[in-house]
Amino acid sequence: MASTGQVIRCKAAVAWEAGKPLVIEEVEVAPPQAMEVRLKILFTSLCHTDVYFWEAKGQTPLFPRIFGHEAGGIVESVGEGVTDLEPGDHVLPVFTGECKECRHCKSEESNMCDLLRINTDRGVMLSDGKSRFSIRGQPIYHFVGTSTFSEYTVIHVGCLAKINPAAPLDKVCLLSCGISTGLGATLNVAKPKPGSSVAIFGLGAVGLAAAEGARISGASRIIGVDLHSSRFNEAKKFGVTEFVNPNDHDKPVHEVIAEMTDGGVDRSVECTGSISAMISAFECVHDGWGVAVLVGVPSKDDSFKTNPMNFLSERTLKGTFFGNYKPRSDLPSVVEKYMNKELELEKFISHEVPFSEINKAFEYMLAKASLRCIIRMGA
Repeated sequence: MASTGQVIRCKAAVAWEAGKPLVIEEVEVAPPQAMEVRLKILFTSLCHTDVYFWEAKGQTPLFPRIFGHEAGGIVESVGEGVTDLEPGDHVLPVFTGECKECRHCKSEESNMCDLLRINTDRGVMLSDGKSRFSIRGQPIYHFVGTSTFSEYTVIHVGCLAKINPAAPLDKVCLLSCGISTGLGATLNVAKPKPGSSVAIFGLGAVGLAAAEGARISGASRIIGVDLHSSRFNEAKKFGVTEFVNPNDHDKPVHEVIAEMTDGGVDRSVECTGSISAMISAFECVHDGWGVAVLVGVPSKDDSFKTNPMNFLSERTLKGTFFGNYKPRSDLPSVVEKYMNKELELEKFISHEVPFSEINKAFEYMLAKASLRCIIRMGA
């Protein structure tokens, strides 16, 4: 391609300050270095993680920055040492990676790569500690190694999953983060059996993806737990059969669920980050075989407290990161679930906006009016 090895000038949505609207700017995107890939982003989506770090809540601000990590794109050029991708390949960028060489990557039990594990504080590339973005000589920081709110971006090859080119990128781009996290928490970690009961704590996008996993697994009862009763009708589309609002009861929610299910559910998946929800998700599973899976990220000062007898009575507590999917090895098969109509992604998409109106996506999410908003690049 004519642009190979050259700087590309394109549009990007730049966050100059915490919490302030993004500004569409012309940026320079440097060519990829060793083990890097430059790709053209066709579709991206806004995730709660983007909003959290854009607001800089409890974080050390790192600005100016280009956010974005749920996306689908096409490889434009590759750097030295990249052998499994070539220009024209369709890929999904992922905020965590798979180097395929470390102990975690070689383990069948882990997806937490030593080299490419998520790092929200690093705004530069691994190879040389520099940014590939600049505006008139001023470096612009990366975000979680992806920065997909730019028409072109540079990403480590280990954070790119090569997928079926027939898959519509405006749909499967959702699999780069939250949807795969919730889906995998159920399918890969909780592993409910057909006919079983599953409780889902939190009915945002990740929780609904966990419910979708329970539906795919053949669970007969899927109990949604959320403080907002208005979410139940939407949750029915994802297989949720019953709804519990803890505020509607004068007893702990785990006791409510135990009464509903003759002792507790077979599986539970917690997707809120609330420590009280985490404890309830564990205490609501049945003794003898119940499994609870924690997905939400709690405050760093939170402590998980429960009676040890809950473990001794053979309840199991697990945690998961990105649904236990290895990005490069496993995401292509998740895309195929969508292509084979096992997985439904359209129902996660509540809004769609052109790139020029990206700030509307933030408005929708801040107003809690959006599950996922697709952002069409080049529009």
